[in-house]
Formats: sequence, C-alpha cells, structure tokens
Amino acid sequence: MGLVAAAALSACGIAGASEASVAGKDKLVIGVNSDQPGLALREGGGYQGFDIEIAKQIARFMDVRDVEFRTITSATREQMLQDGDVDLVVGSYSITPERKTKVLFGGPYYVAHQSVLVRAADAARVKTVHDLANRKVCMVPGSVSFPRVQKERGVAAQPVQATGYNDCLTKLTANELDAVSTDDLILAGLFARNLRAGGPALALVKTSFSDEPYGVGIKQGDVDGCEAVNKAITRMYQQGIPAKLLQAQFGSSGLAFTRTVPQFEGCE
Repeated sequence: MGLVAAAALSACGIAGASEASVAGKDKLVIGVNSDQPGLALREGGGYQGFDIEIAKQIARFMDVRDVEFRTITSATREQMLQDGDVDLVVGSYSITPERKTKVLFGGPYYVAHQSVLVRAADAARVKTVHDLANRKVCMVPGSVSFPRVQKERGVAAQPVQATGYNDCLTKLTANELDAVSTDDLILAGLFARNLRAGGPALALVKTSFSDEPYGVGIKQGDVDGCEAVNKAITRMYQQGIPAKLLQAQFGSSGLAFTRTVPQFEGCE
C-alpha cells in the first residue's frame, strides 16, 4: 500500500451530506495506481501523472485540502473501496456493467480507447487487434484488457502475465512478449517513458476497438459523494484543466485527445 502523497490541498465538506459520504469528509484517501507512466507512477516517494493531477483537482473542487494517496492495483481496488481503505479510486478505472454491481462510479472524467503497442519492427505486421492472433500479449491480473482481446474479439492471443503495465513495457522491450493491448492513455505513457529512457523503438498502432470511460470509484450507495465528484469534474472541464494535463503528459505520443466533458453515467 502506498504512503502519503500529500497535497496541501482545510476543508469544509459538502453541506447536507451524510457523515458516511465522501462529500462530507475533510480528508480524502484516494486509491491510485503506481506503475502506469504518464497516468500514475510512484517514483522518489511521490506519485505523478494525469490520474494523480485529476485526483488532486477533484479534491480541490470538492473543497478538500487534505489528500492522501494509497496504491491500488486492478486486482485490489474494488475490495479496498468496499473495505473503506480508500474513499475514492482514480486509476484508469474503466466503467463496466460488472464493476457497477460492486462499486458506484462518478464521471467518467475521460474516455480512452483500447489500442495496441508493439516494437517498431513489428508495426507493419500488426495493424488491427486481429493481427495479435498467435502473438504473445501482456496480461495484467484484474484488468479487462486481455480478456477483451481474447474473449470479446475472439483473437487467439497467447497471454504473458505481468505484475502491471510498467512490467508489460519491460517485457516488451526485452522481447519476452510481442504486444501490449490496453487503454491508449496507458500505452501513450509507456511509449513516452520508453522514448525518454532511450529504449528500443516502439510503435502505437493506429487502431481502437473499445470505449474506456474512466470513472471515479466510490463505495456503493454513496450518491451524495458521486454527485459531488460529478460537479467537481464539470468544473474541471469548464476551466480547461484536463486538456492541459493531457498535453503535458502525452503530447509527445501524437495521440488525439478528447477535450469535451464526457457524458456522465448517473449516480443512482
């Protein structure tokens, strides 16, 4: 579990909210990833990336100044929300019907699209998700990305398990697998990290085959908290903050960003 990543962000909570709601809290513990370059990476004792800045802005617009970050993974985030170990999850957390039976979602705050990252030498042979047949593709426990390739798209890809997407990058550049397929923002972050490190040339495949609405995970039943989060996201977009954060983190990738506020899922 990650340590404190402070934000000197004193707070007054939301008038009328129940004490159990995140809308009434003076401090928020926010679950974030720690191994997704560009989105959420923990280095030097602190967290950085697009999701980290989005989490800070959500807290700011909820009038919360005291924020603590804790590391979650795709496999642990729902249980940590249910157990009260975190108040919110902001961590490339795609909203799906199955997940909505376990947690409530605010947002989404961004809609990404699943794509593919390969070594540049293989780019001519991998144009779509179907070209991943019989290739070694990274699989992260708890993520829906590999099942979407293999089960939803019916592509006979060979799974290579990794501890997280940073580990996927390590395995891709070491020739231990052939491709990473997940949300394009995650892939853009991996691409940029590898470029800065002077690693072997990689290529982002110009394909997308799903919508990935990134939601803010909230404990089931906290409608007040969900509505407060949605108001915060709306205010963020009114001030043009997400677009600036996206450009700062992923501008070098050439990815086309969505700049308008996504359609919210609703809090009931």
